[in-house]
Amino acid sequence: MHSDTAAARALADRWGVNPAFFWMWGRAPAHPVEVDDYGICHVHGYPEVLQVLGDHTSFSNDVIGLMAGDTVDPELTEGALLQTDPPEHTKLRRIISKAFTPRMVAALEPRIAEVTHELLDAVAGQDRMEMVDDLTYPMPVIVISELLGVPHSDRELFKKWVDRMASSAVALTSGDRNPEDDLDPQAAVRAVPELLDYLRAHAAERRVTPREDLLTKLVEAEIDGERLSESAVVNFANELLVVGHATTSALLGNALLCLDAHPETMARARADRSLVPAVIEESLRYMSPIAVAYKATVAPTEIAGVRVHPGQMVAVGLAAANRDERQFDHPHVFDPDRPTNPHLGFGRGIHFCLGAPLARLEGRIAVEILLERFPKLRADPDARPEFLPLPHVIATSKLPLLTA
Repeated sequence: MHSDTAAARALADRWGVNPAFFWMWGRAPAHPVEVDDYGICHVHGYPEVLQVLGDHTSFSNDVIGLMAGDTVDPELTEGALLQTDPPEHTKLRRIISKAFTPRMVAALEPRIAEVTHELLDAVAGQDRMEMVDDLTYPMPVIVISELLGVPHSDRELFKKWVDRMASSAVALTSGDRNPEDDLDPQAAVRAVPELLDYLRAHAAERRVTPREDLLTKLVEAEIDGERLSESAVVNFANELLVVGHATTSALLGNALLCLDAHPETMARARADRSLVPAVIEESLRYMSPIAVAYKATVAPTEIAGVRVHPGQMVAVGLAAANRDERQFDHPHVFDPDRPTNPHLGFGRGIHFCLGAPLARLEGRIAVEILLERFPKLRADPDARPEFLPLPHVIATSKLPLLTA
């Protein structure tokens, strides 16, 4: 295990990983559950994270309510899958799943490949590329925009809005902030108003003039005579655009970093593309894009002997749990050949990421095409990757790669 952790530390140092992401540095906490000076309960262990994710009577996804209380605008949370609990969440997910189907996702494969090739054509003949700007950011935005039926030509608008939310999230979740500071959690956790207005206008237009797109299907989806409200349609579309594209972008960048750090695995995947899905899954475990999710305690309970009480924030360490040696043999080793890989990269249980099949599909196709088109693809040794400055996300904001 010592050599494993030493290798993990070397990689984290090479990439310039945030020291707060202790699991990336091959370290484990003294206890799987810890409470910080602000009263936030941090859950790092795999079984402990499973307990929190599976206990809907003690832990709520309505974190905005905990942070903002009565100041929350209901329109910003109504029908938002990420913020609702059973039974409302169960009903919403059933209706949304009727519109956002596995068959719809699978049918996107040719278009994902086409978009990936088009974006890479733009850098063909160059000896380097900036992976985030050239591929990992625009590809998911284009695909999801087309799926919803909104113009992908507006992707710069989305980027501006996402950047603003990211800046708010940095302030909101900064470990050294004063919890009494007057912050606007809705701006950080939910969408900026312009994005909601933008999507609301598109959804309203679909009610009058239906099209063959996901927004129309969301507007028309019905179970037992009940349809999604306007806010529910808008909030799900928002989550898919913002969270969906960001997660896929992070997954793809992280997978490329993992492959570059393990050239023997990259060579195997280039020779045998059937290994790529396992590479994607191991990347999700080894370098989880969503490092931390948040829950609000709503009933007194205990996690690994630590008491938590109503009103207490719980930081659910998905990425740390994915390095728990109680669950994974040699957790600090990148190993796509693991016989089983029950990682928590997309969560678990009723809140398992609804967009996971799309993210996996986009990640697999993009990696396969990159390996095919660029036989000398590698990280630029003179330019380290840059990561988003967020305490709950591991995602590259700059990823310079050499292609020749």
